[in-house]
Amino acid sequence: MKIIEITNVDFSLRHFLLPLMRGLRGRGHEVVGVSADGPLLAVARGEGFRVVALPLARRLSPLAQARAFVALWRLLRAERPDLVHAHMPISGFLARLAARLAGVPRVAYTGHGFLFNQPAPWPRRAAALVMEWLGGRCTDVFFTVSTEEAADARRLRIHRGAVAIGNGRDPARFQPDPAARARLRAALGVAADRVVVVAVSRLVRHKGYPELLAAMRTVDAELWVVGERLASDHGADLAPLFAACGLGDRLRLLGYRDDVAAVLAAADIFALPSHFEGLPMSVIEAMLCGLPVVATDIRGPREQVVAGQTGLLVPPATVAPLAAALQALAVDAALRARLGAAGRARALDLYDEARVVARTLDLLGA
Repeated sequence: MKIIEITNVDFSLRHFLLPLMRGLRGRGHEVVGVSADGPLLAVARGEGFRVVALPLARRLSPLAQARAFVALWRLLRAERPDLVHAHMPISGFLARLAARLAGVPRVAYTGHGFLFNQPAPWPRRAAALVMEWLGGRCTDVFFTVSTEEAADARRLRIHRGAVAIGNGRDPARFQPDPAARARLRAALGVAADRVVVVAVSRLVRHKGYPELLAAMRTVDAELWVVGERLASDHGADLAPLFAACGLGDRLRLLGYRDDVAAVLAAADIFALPSHFEGLPMSVIEAMLCGLPVVATDIRGPREQVVAGQTGLLVPPATVAPLAAALQALAVDAALRARLGAAGRARALDLYDEARVVARTLDLLGA
């Protein structure tokens, strides 16, 4: 079959779609990737995939979205794929409509987090729900990454056959690594016994950085932040917030890294106090690396983290409970080890990339 995988930006294609594209190619299919242009497309192209850059946009601009829709329709008319698999809310909606109008025989969608479940004014949430409902009418195979949102899709009649497929990472890449821990700490000048909290995400407010920076003021540890702000991200730049957080040399902004597995192996605690999520890959990566996870009690993380067994859950958008959870782990190495080991066992059981990809391919009929 000829299969086109469509997402919004190069970051998503590189980190979410590429394992699936490898799996499809491994089963003998012709695979084409589609997203907005960006430097991370070079990774997929370097592996021999054909990747088409289209003017896809994450902003709510009617003109930009009309341009993206026409580009998608023209591409699908020219390519004549057997299957289109769309991802992310806006690009996924446009791609499914374009696929139907272009006569694509089979259309699939993976929801990586519904916009109507995100904190926003009710008219925006209502519009997002209508968008998903309309998109569901154009969808043959409907996936979500989280179990709760699959239930939402069925309950709200977005798609009666919605299936939660989860997310996965390679446990051979993400694992406890004493050598990488020693090497990276030496390179950063961090003592072997210094407790390190690490956060890995895009640098946007809804990942909970205002709360995390405030909480860290009372935690006996330093904070490493891995990630950057994408050009398409919305909201205020967080650079002033980081500059004024008062953590001094206890804060290290490490930027975008290709060695995330090594950074996680070098840390002691993983934190993701997001306001909303799908099913975050970063939590899976941290669990596979044997780190206890402190996350918010929201859709996605609360099905990944078993509170008190693999990590700790705290209310979203609050500081004191987050600080207490981080401090409890910072002062108790035995607790960190116990929760981290249990988290790795859970991740190996539920979030092994090869098994998740294989199940997805089977459900796609690929």
